[in-house]
Amino acid sequence: MAVSVDTVYQRVLAILNKEQRGYVTPQEFNLFANQAQLDIFEQYFYDINQFGRVPGNDTEFSDMLNILNEKINLFEANGAMTYNASFYWQTPADLYRLGTIVYGNTVTSKSLYPTPNTVVNTTTLVEAERINYNEYLMINQSEYLKPTNSRPVFVASTSGYKVYGAAGELITGVTCNYIKKPAEAAWGYQMVYGEALYDATTSVDFGLHDSEETELVIKVLGFAGLSTKEIQMYQVANSMEVQTSQQEKQ
Repeated sequence: MAVSVDTVYQRVLAILNKEQRGYVTPQEFNLFANQAQLDIFEQYFYDINQFGRVPGNDTEFSDMLNILNEKINLFEANGAMTYNASFYWQTPADLYRLGTIVYGNTVTSKSLYPTPNTVVNTTTLVEAERINYNEYLMINQSEYLKPTNSRPVFVASTSGYKVYGAAGELITGVTCNYIKKPAEAAWGYQMVYGEALYDATTSVDFGLHDSEETELVIKVLGFAGLSTKEIQMYQVANSMEVQTSQQEKQ
């Protein structure tokens, strides 16, 4: 599911033309479009935080949380972390929020069947616990509390992440679960006789849920200079159009 960047641009141009508000160039649209996408994306996390403060299990709030989580789930990712020359683990470049750091713990054993004494390597993914460095120094002195490969820990700093197991720092097999940033949308085009024509091969659609198409149009219109009153009129007209379409389908 994704929102077509061309559809949003054409809707924006059509409304601006109808309101006799001029023209938004492809460069301007791409700038406005990515700011609009980022605003909507960041609003998800603000809304979830606000809804989480509401007491009780109200069905309306529960449904809204489910919708928000569905939209955020589009950006969930698993990725390899990179161990750099400064001996720190780095997260993927497209990270927005870190979820968990995971270590692939490999255990070597010998099988009894079907071929006796065959070496078997079994890898289990285990989540590392986040602690601070002082806590690591304390637990590392205890035989019962110190990290193991099946119970790793990690410490975050401005330089990156340190992940610790049985023999100290773990330098291989570390991945993470995270929320990635939306990829930058782009309305690609080619100039033909002085006119910008849409080029699907160089375009990038919005990464947001397809239900956000109208919200993207509204935000871009705001960045393009439409007044609040004009945008509200468009919202009412769009809502009536949606209702009419739904009634026709029934």
